Amino acid sequence: MTQTSARAERDLVPPRATQEGLRRFVERFAEDHPPLSLAAADLTINDPGAVRRRYGPVFNYLTRVEFEVERNVLELRALMPDATEVDRFFYQEVWSPQELQHGVLLDAVQQGFGLAPEPAELNKVSARIKLVGVLSHLPGMLGVIRLLYYLTGAATERSAVVAYSRLVDGLRVMGERAVAETVIAPIKRQEPGHFAFYRLSAQALVADERLRDWQLQLARILRRRSFGLVGVNNRNQRADFGDVARALGLDRELLEVARQVSLVERELLWAQQQGMDVPGYILAALRDAIESSVAREAGLRL
Repeated sequence: MTQTSARAERDLVPPRATQEGLRRFVERFAEDHPPLSLAAADLTINDPGAVRRRYGPVFNYLTRVEFEVERNVLELRALMPDATEVDRFFYQEVWSPQELQHGVLLDAVQQGFGLAPEPAELNKVSARIKLVGVLSHLPGMLGVIRLLYYLTGAATERSAVVAYSRLVDGLRVMGERAVAETVIAPIKRQEPGHFAFYRLSAQALVADERLRDWQLQLARILRRRSFGLVGVNNRNQRADFGDVARALGLDRELLEVARQVSLVERELLWAQQQGMDVPGYILAALRDAIESSVAREAGLRL
């Protein structure tokens, strides 16, 4: 994370991560960061061909992921039918409108350099998620599910901060300052607030609501078995993620990226394991995506 992003994240942190503090945080964040306006963006692209060649897969992937927030809201309703009022307010009234507008802006940019949008899955909720929602009614399970939701959100938003930081820097180097300053930079400025919400919510859940040892242990087991990279639901999308990582140069700093993505779960799930830089399942997922991208590219060249 850049120094500016880190400072913005600290400025957003409420003095105490209680439910009331979190509510005030979300309200203030929503007031300070309304959904971005397409009309305010400058979509001028000096060299469409160069941007498409270098960052086409990045825009295509990020656009799809942002638009799939519409499906994510349906999944959250099924996953946590008894979600807290603060969680529901955040994901329905703040996070979702912001992220959907990110998709609108990114799609406008990629159409400007001649790239058609990738189809997004918007309304299918898996049977597994529906089953977990049913299990949430069992004693103690809602706390486990909420913690996994916060960990997934934190990892996703930290990934977004890293990706948008690299993308805006790369576009500036290319001289594409209009898109960099009026599309990508504003999107990047909203992501740390999302990360802060998930981090604070997870900390409050573990500390103030006092999850039991068995709940934390179950969360460790489920997180290790269910972790997935953002936007990856099949083999082809895994290679697509690898394409994005390579285009942004993340493959050259994979361990540091894994540290960033795993920050909250290292704090809350794995702090007792001294010397554990990153959870192995996160580093393995990143490496697998890179290898899938390289293998697919080699196959296409044959």
